[in-house]
Amino acid sequence: MASHIVGYPRMGPKRELKFALESFWDGKSSADDLKKVAADLRESIWKQMATAGIKYIPSNTFSYYDQVLDTTAMLGAVPPRYNWTGGEIGFDTYFSMARGNASVPAMEMTKWFDTNYHFIVPELGPHVKFSYASHKAVDEYKEAKGHGVDTVPVLIGPVSYLLLSKPAKGVEKSFDLLSLLGKILPIYQEVVAELKAAGASWIQFDEPTLVKDLESHQLQAFTTAYSQLESSLSGLNVLVETYFANVPPEAFKTLTTLKGVTAFGLDLVRGTKTLDLIKGGLPEGKYLFAGVVDGRNIWANDFATSLSILESLEGTVGKDKLVVSTSCSLLHTAVDLVNETKLDDELKPWLAFAAQKVVEVNALAKALAGQKDEEFFSANSAAQASRKSSPMVTNEAVQKVTADLKKGPYPSRPTNVSARLDAQQKKLNLPVLPTTTIGSFPQTIELRRLRREYKAKKIYEEDYVKAIKEEISKVVKIQEELDIDVLVHGGPERNDMVEYFGEQLSGFAFTVNGWVQSYGSRCVKPPIIYGDVSRPNPMTVFWSSAAQSMTARPMKGMLTGPLTILNLSFVRNDQPRFTTCYQIALAIKDEVEDLEKAGIHVVQIDDPGLWEGLPFRKLEQTAYLHWAVDCFRITNCGVKDTTQIHTHIWYSNVNDIIHSIIDMDADVITIENPRSHEKLLSVFHEGVKYGAGIGPGVFDIQRPGIPSTKEIADRINKMLLVLAPNKLWVNPGCSLETRKHTEVKPALQNMVAAAKQIRTLLVDANANSEWRRFIRYTRLPLA
Repeated sequence: MASHIVGYPRMGPKRELKFALESFWDGKSSADDLKKVAADLRESIWKQMATAGIKYIPSNTFSYYDQVLDTTAMLGAVPPRYNWTGGEIGFDTYFSMARGNASVPAMEMTKWFDTNYHFIVPELGPHVKFSYASHKAVDEYKEAKGHGVDTVPVLIGPVSYLLLSKPAKGVEKSFDLLSLLGKILPIYQEVVAELKAAGASWIQFDEPTLVKDLESHQLQAFTTAYSQLESSLSGLNVLVETYFANVPPEAFKTLTTLKGVTAFGLDLVRGTKTLDLIKGGLPEGKYLFAGVVDGRNIWANDFATSLSILESLEGTVGKDKLVVSTSCSLLHTAVDLVNETKLDDELKPWLAFAAQKVVEVNALAKALAGQKDEEFFSANSAAQASRKSSPMVTNEAVQKVTADLKKGPYPSRPTNVSARLDAQQKKLNLPVLPTTTIGSFPQTIELRRLRREYKAKKIYEEDYVKAIKEEISKVVKIQEELDIDVLVHGGPERNDMVEYFGEQLSGFAFTVNGWVQSYGSRCVKPPIIYGDVSRPNPMTVFWSSAAQSMTARPMKGMLTGPLTILNLSFVRNDQPRFTTCYQIALAIKDEVEDLEKAGIHVVQIDDPGLWEGLPFRKLEQTAYLHWAVDCFRITNCGVKDTTQIHTHIWYSNVNDIIHSIIDMDADVITIENPRSHEKLLSVFHEGVKYGAGIGPGVFDIQRPGIPSTKEIADRINKMLLVLAPNKLWVNPGCSLETRKHTEVKPALQNMVAAAKQIRTLLVDANANSEWRRFIRYTRLPLA
C-alpha cells in the first residue's frame, strides 16, 4: 500500500525562510544566502518524508513567495509595468510582482479558496505573450534526485490557473480567460518534456477549481486541456489533485474521464459526499489518492474512522490502486509538534502538525497492507477517547447560553445607520474626510523583546505597564502632530490580532512555534480552539482607557471580531463551526459594552476573516453568510447610538459579498482597496448603495516606498466620484505593524495633507473652478 503527501509547509519549523527573505529584502544578505536557506529546507523536507516511508513525495511545492506566482513566472506572464525584457525571471522581477517597488504597485493578492493563505492573482489578457521563463519545477525535481529522492513534481493545472486569474488593467471584464488555454498549453508541454527527460515517472497537476460551481464551458476546458496534453504526458503517470470540498457530480464526471490521467486525488475530509461518487463510478484501473488525513487542521487523525473509509474503498478501487494521502497540502497547518514544549499534557496527544501527519499517512498505508502498528493505533484510540470525555472541552453554562441564542431572534442595533451617524457626528464633531489608521503601529524589535521578557517573567509587571504606556504615549503624540482625527493606541501590547484575544479567552491553547504562512514572509500562529469559549475578564479596557486619557481626540478601541478569531484559528472539529462562532461573539459583546462604559466612543471590531469561511458552492454560501453576519451584529447590539462601530475587511473579493458586508450594519467600514487597484470602487459604479461610512484605503502598506501626497489625493478623488464626501474616510489599506516608523510617519503625513487638500476643494464644490474642471473631465457625477 502506497502513501502520498499533496504538499508541505515551506517556511521551516522555526520560520527559517521568513527570516532569510526579510534579510534579503532589507539588503542585509545576498541572493546566494537566501538560496542556501531555501535549498537546505527543501532537502530536509524531502529526506523527512522519505525516512517516514512516503512513496509519492512532492517537489515544486516550495516557493519563495507563492505557488500561483511561480506559475505566472513559469509562463512568463509578467505585467508590462515591471519592465521585464525576457529570459529567466529573477528575484528582482519576481519580488516586484509580489511586493511592488518604489515605482510600481504589486499584483493583487486574494484568498486561496477559503483558507488563510493569500495568492498573487495573475493579470492576463489577449496581449500577453507567454514564454517559458522559469525552470523551477524541473530544477527542483533534479535537485531532489541529486539527494537520492525521486519526487512527484507538482504544477498548478492550466485550467485552474486561468480560472484563478483576472483580466489585466485595460482589458474588458468580460474577457474570456479560458481563451488563453491554447497559448499556455505549449509551455506546459515544454515543462512536461523536460521533466520526462530528467527521469520523472509521475507528475501532479493541482486543479482545485474543480470543487467550485463551474459552467459547462469551464468544465469543457478541462477536457480540452488534457486532450491536448495527452501525447506529451505519454509515458508518465499523471495525478490530477483536487481539494477543499466535495467535487460536484458533473465535475467528477469530467475529472474521471480526462485523457492521459492515471490517478485522481480527492479530499475525503471536507469532501465526504465525494465518497458516494467514487463508489458509484471511478473508472477501472485508475489510481485513487484518498485524502483521509486533514491538511487544514491540527487534530490527530481518527485512525479507526479513516481505516474504515479506506477499507470500504478497497473493494471499489482495488488494493493496488489505492493510495493514502492528505486531504490537501499541509501548507495550511503548523510544521512540527516536536517543537511545542509548553502545550498542556492532556491536549498535546490530541494534535498532529505537518510532520506528524506525514507519519499518520504512512501508518494508515501500512495498516492497509497488513502491517498495522498496534501500539501506535492504541495510543491514537486513547487520545480520541480522552478528548471526547475531557472536562477541558465542555462548559455547560456556555453551551446553554449559546443554545438559547440560536433559537433567535438574533439581537441587533434598533436604530438605522443614518440616524446613528447623525448622533455620532454630534458627539465626535469630525471634519469631512476624517483621517484615521487601521490599528497597529510598527511592531519594533524592542517591543517584541519587551513582551517576551514580560511573558517569561524576567521583568516586573509595573515596569512592563510603564514601558507600554510610554509607547502608547509616543504613538498618540505622533498622530496628534500629524493631525489625524481619530486615533489608535497602536497595539504595542499585542502579539497578534487573534492570539492576543485568544490568550484571554477560555477554550484556547497556544503554541510556541505553530507558525503558518499567510502570504510571502508573513506568518501567523493560529490559536487552537479546543473547548467552549467565554471571556473571564475584560481584555482591552485598561489599555484603551489609558490611551484615551492621553488625548482629547477620539480614541478607537481595537477588537478582533468573532469571524476572524474563528477563521484564523485552528477550530475544534467536534461541533459545528457556527456554534463556536456564537460563543466568541458573545465574549466580544461583553468587551464592547465594557469599552463603552469606560468612555470609548469609537470601537473597531476587525472582521477580515468573514471571507475565509465562505463556502465555494453558492448553495452553501447563504447559510454561512447568514450566521456570520448575525455573529458580527451580536458583538455590538447593546451599545448606544452615539458609539461608533467600525470594522475592517482586507485582501478578499469583497465585491462578491458586498451585500452581506452592508448587512453587518457597522457605522464605518474600512476595506483594503489600493492593492486590488480600486476594484472595490467598481461595485459602487454599478449602483450598490452603501449608507454607512466607508474608508476604501488610500495606500498599500505592503508596497515599498512612500506614497506621495498627489498619489493619495488622486486616489481620494477617484473615490469621490462614487462615494459621498460625508461618508468617505481617509485611511491606509491595512494596519501598519509590519512597517518601520521611518516609513509610517511620512506616509501618514502625506495622507493627511492629501485629505486637507481635498477638503479645501470641497468647501464649495459648486464655486470651486478646479474641482468643477475635475468633475467635468472625468464625466462622472459626484455622489
